Amino acid sequence: MNTSKNLLLSLALLPLATVAQERYMTRTGHVAFHSETPIENIHADNRKVSSVWDVTTGAVEFAVLIKAFEFEKALMQEHFNENYMESNTFPKATFKGKVTGITAEQVKKAGTYDVIVEGELTMHGVARPMKGKGSVVVDAAGLVKAGSEFTVKPEDHGIAIPGVVRKNIAEQIQVIVRMDYQKM
Repeated sequence: MNTSKNLLLSLALLPLATVAQERYMTRTGHVAFHSETPIENIHADNRKVSSVWDVTTGAVEFAVLIKAFEFEKALMQEHFNENYMESNTFPKATFKGKVTGITAEQVKKAGTYDVIVEGELTMHGVARPMKGKGSVVVDAAGLVKAGSEFTVKPEDHGIAIPGVVRKNIAEQIQVIVRMDYQKM
């Protein structure tokens, strides 16, 4: 009788053991974007990005507060928030997707791993599929740094660029993502 109770208990706990998750997070991730045209270069940084990455399943999410982007010129920041991103109406951008090309076991070993990041980027209230190459670097102390670069077309997310400044803003904006993760 005791053996059957132990067997039932073991079977009941088995799903919990198989779904054990290893999660990493940051609240100080870095997202930057760069627009380069012959007329003007525009660059902004946001170092207040929150992200969670479950290395067991590959699921990754991040949230970016739009007003946290910092520009070299205050007027650019004002136009970005009020005229283009409408950050009072659309206060954040989000990404939900998956990282492939690395396993939970590899995250425990020092090395550099090429990965693919694929999911849905929601910005300015419009969700669009996104896929990009990236890398994960695990150092000897177990610190995990992840990064990716991709391009975004403002009009794909319903962001209108007035004709008078259209030549000042690149048709494709380069986005750089850098996350220094810590184990949860």
